[in-house]
Amino acid sequence: MDIIFKNLPALFAALFVAILFIQSALDKIFDWKGNLGWLTGHFSKTPLAPMVPMMLATITVMELATGLMSAAGLIYFLVTGSLVLIFWASVIGALSLTALFFGQRVAKDYPGAAVLVPYFILTIVLMLLTNSRP
Repeated sequence: MDIIFKNLPALFAALFVAILFIQSALDKIFDWKGNLGWLTGHFSKTPLAPMVPMMLATITVMELATGLMSAAGLIYFLVTGSLVLIFWASVIGALSLTALFFGQRVAKDYPGAAVLVPYFILTIVLMLLTNSRP
């Protein structure tokens, strides 16, 4: 039980990340057409315009991987005491958010980019909390 209490910040952060990324990915999956339409307009005046469908598919896969790996990492931790899956989920999550941030900045959606910053900080904190390397 001590290992759970010692790792509560990481476990709650992982649960938050799981909910955040799974919900975001499922929204993209179940409203693919709506998301694609909005993003096509969002990037219409940028060099990224022709890549919108590929970018949407890539970010959806990355978000789903982050969320599912974070959720699986919680179970894995309870079974093994290892935070390794949560660590790698945080790495993929940080990469996903960096890609989203890049897109928002290219589209000159500065408020949209700013909204991503707290989530990015959370993934970096989660990475630090779960990194077992000295």
